[in-house]
Amino acid sequence: MTDATVAVDTAAVPKKDRPADAGVDAELVGRLVEQARVAGLQLTGEGGLLAQLTKRVLEAALDGEITDHLGYDKGDPAGNNGQNSRNGARGKTVLTEVGPVEVSVPRDVTARSSRRSCASVSVG
Repeated sequence: MTDATVAVDTAAVPKKDRPADAGVDAELVGRLVEQARVAGLQLTGEGGLLAQLTKRVLEAALDGEITDHLGYDKGDPAGNNGQNSRNGARGKTVLTEVGPVEVSVPRDVTARSSRRSCASVSVG
């Protein structure tokens, strides 16, 4: 597995005229924080709740991007047609506002998918 370091500039994400917590389930967040507290998990720092959530959100976004690019879901027989298909994953260290986060980036055979979730940009 090859490691690459990428910085994610969250300030570059277009902002819409909506409240900062729009689309976020406050009850779900409360349950996650309580679960982390009971387990003795820190909110910040390496392996903390924010780092774990960031990892999962980025990996879900990357999985969604490759699914959109290929036109079929992971495990779908449509990928067995000999054309472009998933080709494993590689590790990447993403520099975020909560610290470095290791993510698994899915690959496709032709490597033509354009990634927006982990673009190679500097933190601004």
